[in-house]
Amino acid sequence: MNAYPPIADHGLVGDLQTAALVAADGTLDWWCTPRFDSPSVFASLLDSDRGGHCRLAADLGEADEVGVRQLYLTDTAVLVTRFMAPGGVGEVVDFMEPDASTTPSTRHRLIRVARVVRGSLPFELLCRPRFDYGRAAHTLRHLDDGSVVFHGPDTDLHVQATAPIALHPDGHDVSARFTLDAGELAAVVLTSDSGDAATRGERLGGPPPTVESITAAFDACRAFWLSWLRASRYRGRWQEMVTRSAITLKLLTYAPTGAPIAAATMGLPEQIGGERNWDYRYTWIRDASLSVHALSTLGFTRDANAYRRWLRERLDAGWTASGEPLQIMYRVDGEPHLTEEVLDHLEGYRRSAPVRAGNAAADQIQLDIYGEAAYALAEAKDIGGVRGWKAFAAVIDWLTDHWDRPDEGIWETRGGRQNFTYSRLMTWVAFDRAIGIATAYSRPADLTRWRTARDTVFHQIIDRGWNDKRHAFVQHYDTDVVDASLLLMPRVGFLAPTDPDWLSTLDAMNDELVSDSLVYRYNPAASPDGLRGSEGTFNLCSFLYVQALARAGRLDQARYAFDKMLTYANHVGLFAEEIGPSGEQLGNFPQAFTHLALIDAAIALDEELDRAENPAR
Repeated sequence: MNAYPPIADHGLVGDLQTAALVAADGTLDWWCTPRFDSPSVFASLLDSDRGGHCRLAADLGEADEVGVRQLYLTDTAVLVTRFMAPGGVGEVVDFMEPDASTTPSTRHRLIRVARVVRGSLPFELLCRPRFDYGRAAHTLRHLDDGSVVFHGPDTDLHVQATAPIALHPDGHDVSARFTLDAGELAAVVLTSDSGDAATRGERLGGPPPTVESITAAFDACRAFWLSWLRASRYRGRWQEMVTRSAITLKLLTYAPTGAPIAAATMGLPEQIGGERNWDYRYTWIRDASLSVHALSTLGFTRDANAYRRWLRERLDAGWTASGEPLQIMYRVDGEPHLTEEVLDHLEGYRRSAPVRAGNAAADQIQLDIYGEAAYALAEAKDIGGVRGWKAFAAVIDWLTDHWDRPDEGIWETRGGRQNFTYSRLMTWVAFDRAIGIATAYSRPADLTRWRTARDTVFHQIIDRGWNDKRHAFVQHYDTDVVDASLLLMPRVGFLAPTDPDWLSTLDAMNDELVSDSLVYRYNPAASPDGLRGSEGTFNLCSFLYVQALARAGRLDQARYAFDKMLTYANHVGLFAEEIGPSGEQLGNFPQAFTHLALIDAAIALDEELDRAENPAR
């Protein structure tokens, strides 16, 4: 087992309420249950000694002739880790059965199947859970050779195995070694139960697994993903990458509420050994709202509408404790209280500390979220009936009096509030889309006041967000530094994608933020953000750059940048948040923002290439 495999050396499996990472060597090193934002059961990704893991892999030692390859079954979230050796070829298949219901579940099953397709291979199983981020002790109950229960403080983990696997206690953990010949398979089923403590022991994990029941679960999982993908309308040039990104967005969405999370993990560093280690297992208004466009364009309108319902519920919930109508992020069930704590008992990924659980940025003021919320709602024909409109209109009325304030900005800087140009841009979007909805659907609104606010914001951005020295729109009103967030300017309709001022801004970004087609979000050295260290290029921004280039008619440059970015995907098509100086993936993984931007970039590039190749159409 590699103590800290590269962040990119993982695949993702999930059941639409929780998700797990499996490293390319067969180690399950991240799983939080019963929800994405629950404490971990396995977290060796953040501490190889104290975090806990479950390894199921061919037991072939360090032989040089052993090959390992990880892949997804086409158009599914079924992950296969293949082991190839002179003595045989075997694989471990990992999957979770999707549960698309609107009822939260306290029980979740992760199924691991070992099988050999040629020759004969020995396998090793090591199951070492560590509950509550490795803080809580557990007890082991050995039921029989094929069944054990790990009892944690709030969660039990029932491990069941089929023959020839025999589970042997190893202190408070279990292990097994077994050999399979061609055509044979064995399964390990991990069932977490976080229900009522008084009845957990009675339920356990259900009847013992059989080859037939495992095969049926596999078939059901595969059928779910194939059925879900039938809604996709994408027929463009990058089918495989767009499909993988869509599946990833679905895996990162909490089915009971329709709320997407930003990433499956917490604490993975933006700089190895640095302090930029955040918890991304929550729903950001910004990220989730922008994903609506990607999902809707692909044809997944049911998923997009589920998030809109969740968003409308946040509007209906009334003002937050800070006095704002919305806060920047919530838990997946809509709970607004997110405390941040440092887990100082965890070493951190490759000694990147502190490891944080929770996110204090939830208390920040970020005015752009009102624009992104309006952007998402404006794409729907109905934003929640009369009551939904009243709640939305009340927010816009409030915004007319509160838009002209400094805030922390889109990147959640911790160096003090500024008059960020992007924040102003998105308040313009809020007013513009609200006016459009009210006009299109004859909704009651103070249109005169809204139009005045919209136009005032527009003139302020033109007058104060533009820097004559740089010939560009800049990060905030008191700097000459450019910021990649403004790549959204033409997409939201503030400027045409070929406007001379926009093209000049694009050129300034190219000079300051672009490194071989990869894009930094801003320059921390020139614009301090209150944090030590540096970071890599930001994958979201790199894909936004592709989209902006394509819409500006710079197709050769756009296609080169897009093709170059795709080479940084990991072996199964997943992206983390950033790309480091040596081409390594950094930050939480996989990141929804990156994958939704990949989809939008592919669609924009397809459209512009089609237009260039068929100008008469």
